[in-house]
Amino acid sequence: MKAKKLLTLAAVAVLSLGLVACGSNKDTGSQSSSSDKTIVVGATPNPQAQILNEVVKPLLEKEGYKLDVKVFNDYVLPNKGLTEKSLDANYYQHIPYLDEYNAKNKTDIAYTVKVHLEPMGVYSESLKKVSDAKEGARVAVPNDATNESRALKLLARQGLIKVADKDLLTKNDITENPKKIEVKELSAEQLPTALKDVDLAVINSNYALQAKLNPTKDAIAIESTDSPYANILAVNKENKDSEKIKALSKALTSPEVKKYIEEKFNGAIIASF
Repeated sequence: MKAKKLLTLAAVAVLSLGLVACGSNKDTGSQSSSSDKTIVVGATPNPQAQILNEVVKPLLEKEGYKLDVKVFNDYVLPNKGLTEKSLDANYYQHIPYLDEYNAKNKTDIAYTVKVHLEPMGVYSESLKKVSDAKEGARVAVPNDATNESRALKLLARQGLIKVADKDLLTKNDITENPKKIEVKELSAEQLPTALKDVDLAVINSNYALQAKLNPTKDAIAIESTDSPYANILAVNKENKDSEKIKALSKALTSPEVKKYIEEKFNGAIIASF
C-alpha cells in the first residue's frame, strides 16, 4: 500500500509539473505575440514624434500594431537604445550622421526608408543677411561631426568663409575667414537657446521648429532642397526585414504622411519619398 501511495503521489506531481509547463509556454507565447505587435520607436520631438503620433500611430493601429514613441532631446541616446535593444527603431537622423556614428562606435545600425528632409537654416536676432555679419561675429554651429560639416558648408555657400574640400569638417578646416568670425561648437539642442547670445546660429530644423522658428520664414539662409541629409528610419540590421519594421516603414512613407508634411509644415520640411 505504501508503494502504491508513493506512485500515486509521483504521478500527481508529474501531472502538476506538466500543467505548469503548459501554462508557462502559453503565457510566454502570449507575451511574445504581444511584443511582436508593439513597436517602440525613439524620436526627437518635432517633427518626428509629431508625425509618428499624429499620423503613423493610427495607420499602424489599423494593421493591429501598437506604436510606442519614446521622445529624446539628444542625438546619441536613440542609437544607444537600438544597440541595447530597448528600441525597435529610431527616427531622427540622416545617413551621413548614421555612417559616422557606426564608424565611431563600431556598430552596424541599418536603415529602411528615407522619410523627410529638414533643411538646415541660419538664424539671427540682429542680422537680416549672412553677409551683414561684422568682423569678429560669433557664429554657433552643431558640434557633432556631420551636422557641423553641414553648417560650415552652408556658411561657405553664403560667402562668409571658405572650407577644405572634404566630407567631414570642423572649425579647424576653415581655410579662409576674412571677417575673423568666432565659431562656437554647441550641442544641436542648445542652439535655439544660444541664439540670443550670438550673431548667427546654424540650427537643425527639428530644434528650430521646437523653438517656434519656421525655417522657411525665419531663417536668413537655408539649405537647398537637393541636400543629401534626408531623415531615415534606423533599425538593428537583424530586424530590418521583420514584419513590424516593414509595417512601420510602409506607414512612414504613406500618402497620409506625405500629405501631412505638405499641409502641416508648409515647406519647412520636405517629404523624401
